[in-house]
Amino acid sequence: MGMPCEVNSILKLKSSQGYPEKLHLGLQYQASKEGYRIVPVDVPIPLVDEDWFAHADVVISKLTWENNQTLLIFEIKRVYDIPFSVK
Repeated sequence: MGMPCEVNSILKLKSSQGYPEKLHLGLQYQASKEGYRIVPVDVPIPLVDEDWFAHADVVISKLTWENNQTLLIFEIKRVYDIPFSVK
């Protein structure tokens, strides 16, 4: 028996999952994603909105799995001058 999980190299969030209304450098935010996710921790990855536009680089500092959810704490390290499509 295995554990289903998804491997992600970007953090794609909807506002309902914790996408920040304002992107402030150095602030920490919380987010949750359905299912179990494996994402890089302690390295910069793109933060992408639900339309697949990258707006910032974030560093995930904590990742917790429980009740078929992945809970994340991340910090914004860089905000892009112009968002760009990653899809």
